[in-house]
Amino acid sequence: MATTQSLNSDDARLAELGYKQEFKRHFTLWETFGLSFSIITVVPGIASVFFISITNGGPVSMIWGWLTAGLFITLVCIAVSELASAAPTAGGLYYWTHRYASPRCRNLLSWIVGYSNTIYLMAGVASTAWSIALQIAACVTIGSNFIWAPTTPQLFGISTAVLVAQALVACFATRIMARLQSLVIAVNFALILVVIISLPAATPKEFRNDTRYALGRFDNVNDWPNGFAFCLSFLTPLWVIAGFDVTAHISEEASNANFAVPWANMISTSLAVIIGVAVNIAVAFCMGNDLLSILSDPTGQPFATASCSRASISLTTPYISILYRYCIITLAASRQTFAFARDGALPFSFWIYRMNKFSGTPVNAVWVVTSVAFILTLLVFAGPTAITTIFSLPIVAQYLSYIIPIFCRFAFKNDFTPGPFYTGRLSAPISIFSLVWMVFMMIVFMFPATPIVSSVGMNYTSACLGAWVLLSLVGYYFPFYGIGGVYWFKGPVPNVDTEREFPSSAVSMEKSGDSNNLEKKA
Repeated sequence: MATTQSLNSDDARLAELGYKQEFKRHFTLWETFGLSFSIITVVPGIASVFFISITNGGPVSMIWGWLTAGLFITLVCIAVSELASAAPTAGGLYYWTHRYASPRCRNLLSWIVGYSNTIYLMAGVASTAWSIALQIAACVTIGSNFIWAPTTPQLFGISTAVLVAQALVACFATRIMARLQSLVIAVNFALILVVIISLPAATPKEFRNDTRYALGRFDNVNDWPNGFAFCLSFLTPLWVIAGFDVTAHISEEASNANFAVPWANMISTSLAVIIGVAVNIAVAFCMGNDLLSILSDPTGQPFATASCSRASISLTTPYISILYRYCIITLAASRQTFAFARDGALPFSFWIYRMNKFSGTPVNAVWVVTSVAFILTLLVFAGPTAITTIFSLPIVAQYLSYIIPIFCRFAFKNDFTPGPFYTGRLSAPISIFSLVWMVFMMIVFMFPATPIVSSVGMNYTSACLGAWVLLSLVGYYFPFYGIGGVYWFKGPVPNVDTEREFPSSAVSMEKSGDSNNLEKKA
């Protein structure tokens, strides 16, 4: 349990950042690590996007692509964790942007980052729900002895049910969410051991590959040049090891947040890189060498065939269902949405920024996140290739929202004061390498899965992200009646010992028992 001293220190630091304590601080360091590691979920994550790495390099991309990307992902994690340690607040990225950017552009940049961060988390909710739907359908297919095969509408229906389940769990009190993390950690490591230890022991001899194949075979089925295909395979580790800001969004619910949040990120990321390599090596040695058979798996999940075991997919399915129903990403997305609404930046902020008096959680924000995720999931009807957009959009939007605050920290004169987690002289070069990496990855993931582009094979990531950024800019510069954010948005608004106010363009509400004493702007 958090000590009184740590709680007082956390509350005092939050007050220095301009906010009063509104959440209960129930997350300890262990539970914060559990939350961070739960977001990563190495085995289920690899299973969900396994088709990307195996079609863009085969075993080489599975192992060496994971390791290469993992090194740069760790640098990004360090850069973000330093910001989280310096200013632990639920606003996270957009708060840091406003704090460290030039006064001439901080409002606009904070607005863009806030909207990018919001859509990335909402897209993350959509992609995790879709991955769960795939795993559930695969389990049912196996149970029916491959008689039943899911259609896109059926998968969409399962995904919608998962979204609703995630939302319901995200409405739980913070105390309940925190206590579940120990169970999540235990189940996570149990599944990892099953794959790494049991898979090689249970694999038939005819499916075992030699070292030359498992560590050096490069298979490219998408017609891109081999080098570019290798880069495309990075989507697998980037989608699995992501969400470094998620723990930042629960900073106001964690004790000793400026220490717990960054170290939870670093420990979980380092473990994920190492464990991911081990899992991919185990699969590469045990999947056989018939790539076409693996890709044509009747469950729609090539990881099931590659692992040569129906048990693996059966174990993965309930695990994912249990784990993601703890809805960690939905939890983080709702906290970001709540924090952004707290500063009046979202439409209907007066309604979104409401704390349920029974659970002590932002229930309205949870359902806003779920609704947008539902809309994004409709992309699956655009064609099989468009499904990749659901997985690449969170990465691109995430990196856009990471790049700006990290850049602002070094590009402008500001009052950055390091927290307990700080790399000293290495901080600047680490941040520079992470910035270059993120820009490069954003460009790569705008490309379609194959060089032959059609309406069916189009990568809609750029269109979705571009439309979202355009709408946010329209909302900022809207020229009539003072509605646009340029007229009233001043970035994070301190609320210490003050009543909350919202722009006159927003519709106000009467005070209610669970509305945090909201009142309309005079």
